[in-house]
Amino acid sequence: MTSLESRAPSPDSKIPQHVAVIMDGNGRWARKQGYPRYRGHEEGVNRVEEITRAADRAGVRYLTLYAFSKENWKRPADEVGFLMSLLAQFLDSKMKTMMENNVIFKVIGEVNDLPSVIQKKLEDWIQKTKSNTGMTLNIAFSYSSRFEITRACKALVQKAVDGKLHPSEVTEDLVAAELYTAGLPDPDLLIRTSGEMRISNFLLWQLSYSELYVTETLWPDFHEKDFLDALSAYAQRDRRFGLTEAQMEAKK
Repeated sequence: MTSLESRAPSPDSKIPQHVAVIMDGNGRWARKQGYPRYRGHEEGVNRVEEITRAADRAGVRYLTLYAFSKENWKRPADEVGFLMSLLAQFLDSKMKTMMENNVIFKVIGEVNDLPSVIQKKLEDWIQKTKSNTGMTLNIAFSYSSRFEITRACKALVQKAVDGKLHPSEVTEDLVAAELYTAGLPDPDLLIRTSGEMRISNFLLWQLSYSELYVTETLWPDFHEKDFLDALSAYAQRDRRFGLTEAQMEAKK
């Protein structure tokens, strides 16, 4: 397995070092159950704790969950308000669990878009868990991959304007260093629930060589067994990273 400091996925490991999840299907789950939409979000939050525990037990080192996109701000105001309230409740109630499980908590996205009270709670989580040594849980709030990449480009352009960087010196590593995920390995595996065949503006740069796993299961119904099924499917994949089968065999 590659170093935990490396951004590169781990081609030889049967357990993915980094798993990213698009948690989709809360609304459809509620509709199928005959519940109001908010019940789907409540049940979805319960899966976050369960899947975090499952990933940790399985040996995953990094888990990144897509919780709220920048586009989600366009949803009805009452739904957005409920989601923010639900987020605040989650942050208030789960800190003890995170500490007991030695989890490191990080956030990717435009945190400044969030209500100030939630920003403070997130920063509290980050500071209190930064000395932990277990799995890293990254949650994407107000996240847009196109925005992230544009933001990185602006930062590099500014360095060039300031005379700190020549355009010819720009490399993939320099771009990656300006992303929200700087210092994290790229995902080995992306899981999407609900059967939708798209990545929804999520980690476009980082998913370049990730394995994709799409399940029809809606997020509120996605339990530890389903997560382990995804890991099992990943273990059967032949990851070549642009090389031929013969080249990969020669590297072993």
